[in-house]
Amino acid sequence: MRFGASRPKQYLPLAGATVIAQTLRRLDCLCARAIAVGLAPDDSYWAAVRPTLTTPLLTFVGGGERVLTVLNGLAALGGEAASGDLVFVHDAARPCVREADLRRLHEAALESPDGALLARPVADTVKRGDARREVIATVDRRDLWLAQTPQVFRFERLYAALSAAVAANELVTDEAAAVERLGGHPRLVAGSHDNLKITMPEDLALAEIYLAQQDSRSG
Repeated sequence: MRFGASRPKQYLPLAGATVIAQTLRRLDCLCARAIAVGLAPDDSYWAAVRPTLTTPLLTFVGGGERVLTVLNGLAALGGEAASGDLVFVHDAARPCVREADLRRLHEAALESPDGALLARPVADTVKRGDARREVIATVDRRDLWLAQTPQVFRFERLYAALSAAVAANELVTDEAAAVERLGGHPRLVAGSHDNLKITMPEDLALAEIYLAQQDSRSG
Protein backbone atom coordinates (compact mmCIF):
# COMPACT_ATOMS: atom_id res chain seq x y z
CA MET A 1 0.00 0.00 0.00
CA ARG A 2 1.08 3.58 -0.55
CA PHE A 3 1.65 6.12 2.20
CA GLY A 4 -1.27 6.95 4.46
CA ALA A 5 0.73 9.50 6.45
CA SER A 6 -0.70 12.73 7.79
CA ARG A 7 1.75 14.80 5.74
CA PRO A 8 3.22 14.55 2.23
CA LYS A 9 5.96 11.92 1.99
CA GLN A 10 8.66 14.50 1.20
CA TYR A 11 8.13 15.93 4.69
CA LEU A 12 8.41 12.65 6.56
CA PRO A 13 11.42 12.25 8.88
CA LEU A 14 14.52 10.58 7.42
CA ALA A 15 17.91 10.18 9.12
CA GLY A 16 17.59 13.20 11.38
CA ALA A 17 16.01 15.50 8.81
CA THR A 18 13.16 15.23 6.31
CA VAL A 19 13.10 13.46 2.96
CA ILE A 20 13.16 16.71 1.01
CA ALA A 21 15.95 18.20 3.13
CA GLN A 22 18.11 15.13 2.50
CA THR A 23 17.38 15.36 -1.22
CA LEU A 24 18.25 19.04 -1.46
CA ARG A 25 21.50 18.54 0.41
CA ARG A 26 22.53 16.02 -2.24
CA LEU A 27 21.80 18.50 -5.02
CA ASP A 28 23.77 21.22 -3.25
CA CYS A 29 27.02 19.63 -4.48
CA LEU A 30 26.23 20.78 -8.02
CA CYS A 31 27.02 24.43 -7.20
CA ALA A 32 24.05 25.46 -9.32
CA ARG A 33 22.93 29.05 -9.80
CA ALA A 34 19.68 28.24 -7.99
CA ILE A 35 17.48 25.35 -6.86
CA ALA A 36 13.74 25.77 -7.47
CA VAL A 37 11.41 23.77 -5.21
CA GLY A 38 7.83 23.12 -6.29
CA LEU A 39 5.26 23.41 -3.50
CA ALA A 40 1.57 22.68 -3.27
CA PRO A 41 -0.59 25.83 -3.11
CA ASP A 42 -1.58 25.01 0.48
CA ASP A 43 1.84 23.80 1.66
CA SER A 44 2.23 24.42 5.39
CA TYR A 45 5.42 22.43 6.03
CA TRP A 46 8.17 23.99 3.92
CA ALA A 47 8.90 26.98 6.11
CA ALA A 48 9.73 24.74 9.07
CA VAL A 49 12.00 22.30 7.20
CA ARG A 50 13.72 24.53 4.64
CA PRO A 51 17.40 23.51 4.81
CA THR A 52 20.35 25.87 4.73
CA LEU A 53 22.37 25.30 1.56
CA THR A 54 25.20 27.01 -0.27
CA THR A 55 22.96 27.14 -3.37
CA PRO A 56 20.20 29.80 -3.34
CA LEU A 57 16.73 28.32 -2.92
CA LEU A 58 13.56 29.64 -4.49
CA THR A 59 10.05 28.23 -4.41
CA PHE A 60 7.16 28.14 -6.85
CA VAL A 61 3.65 26.70 -6.95
CA GLY A 62 3.46 23.31 -8.63
CA GLY A 63 0.85 22.15 -11.12
CA GLY A 64 -1.66 19.35 -11.09
CA GLU A 65 0.60 17.13 -13.21
CA ARG A 66 4.36 16.63 -13.23
CA VAL A 67 4.78 18.26 -16.64
CA LEU A 68 2.95 21.38 -15.44
CA THR A 69 5.00 21.56 -12.26
CA VAL A 70 8.25 21.42 -14.22
CA LEU A 71 7.01 24.11 -16.60
CA ASN A 72 6.17 26.31 -13.61
CA GLY A 73 9.65 25.64 -12.27
CA LEU A 74 11.25 26.71 -15.54
CA ALA A 75 9.20 29.89 -15.45
CA ALA A 76 10.43 30.54 -11.91
CA LEU A 77 14.02 30.09 -13.11
CA GLY A 78 13.51 32.27 -16.16
CA GLY A 79 15.34 35.20 -14.63
CA GLU A 80 18.26 33.02 -13.55
CA ALA A 81 18.82 30.74 -16.55
CA ALA A 82 20.12 31.34 -20.06
CA SER A 83 18.73 29.31 -22.94
CA GLY A 84 21.74 26.99 -23.05
CA ASP A 85 22.06 26.44 -19.31
CA LEU A 86 21.60 22.91 -18.01
CA VAL A 87 18.54 22.27 -15.83
CA PHE A 88 18.43 19.26 -13.49
CA VAL A 89 14.92 17.93 -12.75
CA HIS A 90 14.83 15.69 -9.69
CA ASP A 91 12.17 13.99 -7.57
CA ALA A 92 11.95 15.28 -4.01
CA ALA A 93 11.36 11.66 -2.97
CA ARG A 94 14.78 10.46 -4.22
CA PRO A 95 17.03 11.42 -1.28
CA CYS A 96 19.79 8.86 -1.89
CA VAL A 97 21.16 10.00 -5.24
CA ARG A 98 24.95 9.81 -5.17
CA GLU A 99 27.25 12.74 -5.82
CA ALA A 100 29.39 10.61 -8.17
CA ASP A 101 26.30 9.83 -10.27
CA LEU A 102 25.39 13.52 -10.39
CA ARG A 103 28.87 14.35 -11.66
CA ARG A 104 28.74 11.68 -14.39
CA LEU A 105 25.26 12.80 -15.39
CA HIS A 106 26.44 16.40 -15.67
CA GLU A 107 29.31 15.39 -17.92
CA ALA A 108 27.01 13.37 -20.17
CA ALA A 109 24.50 16.21 -20.45
CA LEU A 110 27.25 18.61 -21.49
CA GLU A 111 28.09 16.31 -24.39
CA SER A 112 24.53 15.53 -25.51
CA PRO A 113 22.33 18.11 -27.29
CA ASP A 114 19.26 16.13 -26.19
CA GLY A 115 20.18 15.90 -22.50
CA ALA A 116 20.72 12.89 -20.28
CA LEU A 117 19.09 10.95 -17.46
CA LEU A 118 20.04 8.48 -14.77
CA ALA A 119 18.59 5.03 -15.40
CA ARG A 120 19.08 1.37 -14.51
CA PRO A 121 19.15 -1.56 -16.95
CA VAL A 122 16.22 -3.92 -16.39
CA ALA A 123 17.57 -7.02 -14.61
CA ASP A 124 14.40 -9.01 -13.97
CA THR A 125 12.32 -11.00 -16.42
CA VAL A 126 9.55 -8.74 -17.72
CA LYS A 127 5.99 -10.00 -18.22
CA ARG A 128 3.15 -8.25 -20.01
CA GLY A 129 -0.25 -8.90 -18.42
CA ASP A 130 -3.85 -8.30 -19.38
CA ALA A 131 -6.80 -6.85 -17.45
CA ARG A 132 -7.23 -10.18 -15.64
CA ARG A 133 -3.58 -10.13 -14.54
CA GLU A 134 -2.78 -13.09 -16.70
CA VAL A 135 0.52 -13.21 -18.57
CA ILE A 136 0.14 -12.62 -22.30
CA ALA A 137 3.83 -12.23 -23.19
CA THR A 138 7.37 -12.29 -21.89
CA VAL A 139 9.11 -9.08 -22.96
CA ASP A 140 12.70 -9.09 -24.15
CA ARG A 141 14.51 -7.03 -21.51
CA ARG A 142 17.58 -6.35 -23.63
CA ASP A 143 17.97 -2.59 -24.14
CA LEU A 144 15.26 -1.86 -21.55
CA TRP A 145 16.05 0.69 -18.82
CA LEU A 146 14.21 1.99 -15.76
CA ALA A 147 14.28 5.80 -15.77
CA GLN A 148 15.42 7.61 -12.65
CA THR A 149 16.06 11.25 -11.87
CA PRO A 150 17.75 13.65 -12.15
CA GLN A 151 17.11 14.21 -15.82
CA VAL A 152 19.12 17.05 -17.34
CA PHE A 153 18.44 19.23 -20.37
CA ARG A 154 19.29 22.65 -21.71
CA PHE A 155 16.75 25.21 -20.55
CA GLU A 156 15.36 26.23 -23.95
CA ARG A 157 15.20 22.63 -25.23
CA LEU A 158 13.31 21.42 -22.17
CA TYR A 159 10.89 24.34 -22.13
CA ALA A 160 10.04 23.84 -25.81
CA ALA A 161 9.59 20.08 -25.39
CA LEU A 162 7.32 20.35 -22.36
CA SER A 163 5.29 23.18 -23.87
CA ALA A 164 4.74 21.14 -27.04
CA ALA A 165 3.61 18.12 -25.02
CA VAL A 166 1.10 20.20 -23.06
CA ALA A 167 -0.19 21.85 -26.24
CA ALA A 168 -0.78 18.36 -27.67
CA ASN A 169 -2.54 17.33 -24.44
CA GLU A 170 0.11 14.68 -23.78
CA LEU A 171 0.88 14.62 -20.07
CA VAL A 172 4.28 12.96 -20.35
CA THR A 173 5.45 11.25 -17.18
CA ASP A 174 9.07 12.35 -17.43
CA GLU A 175 11.07 15.06 -19.16
CA ALA A 176 12.95 12.66 -21.43
CA ALA A 177 9.64 11.55 -22.99
CA ALA A 178 8.89 15.16 -23.94
CA VAL A 179 12.26 15.51 -25.66
CA GLU A 180 11.80 12.11 -27.34
CA ARG A 181 8.46 13.10 -28.88
CA LEU A 182 10.27 15.93 -30.68
CA GLY A 183 12.77 13.47 -32.13
CA GLY A 184 15.43 13.79 -29.43
CA HIS A 185 17.57 10.97 -28.06
CA PRO A 186 18.55 11.70 -24.44
CA ARG A 187 21.61 9.85 -23.22
CA LEU A 188 21.23 7.06 -20.64
CA VAL A 189 23.65 7.23 -17.72
CA ALA A 190 23.78 4.15 -15.51
CA GLY A 191 22.65 5.17 -12.02
CA SER A 192 23.06 3.37 -8.71
CA HIS A 193 20.61 0.81 -7.34
CA ASP A 194 20.13 2.86 -4.17
CA ASN A 195 18.72 5.91 -5.97
CA LEU A 196 15.27 4.72 -4.98
CA LYS A 197 12.08 6.75 -5.13
CA ILE A 198 10.21 6.66 -1.83
CA THR A 199 6.75 5.39 -2.72
CA MET A 200 5.84 2.74 -0.13
CA PRO A 201 6.29 2.86 3.66
CA GLU A 202 9.06 0.26 3.50
CA ASP A 203 11.02 2.51 1.12
CA LEU A 204 11.57 5.00 3.93
CA ALA A 205 13.35 2.43 6.07
CA LEU A 206 15.38 1.28 3.10
CA ALA A 207 16.40 4.86 2.31
CA GLU A 208 17.67 5.29 5.86
CA ILE A 209 19.84 2.18 5.45
CA TYR A 210 21.19 3.43 2.12
CA LEU A 211 22.05 6.85 3.54
CA ALA A 212 23.87 5.26 6.48
CA GLN A 213 25.83 3.00 4.14
CA GLN A 214 26.80 5.89 1.90
CA ASP A 215 27.89 8.00 4.88
CA SER A 216 30.03 5.17 6.27
CA ARG A 217 31.80 4.71 2.94
CA SER A 218 32.53 8.43 2.56
CA GLY A 219 33.64 8.86 6.16
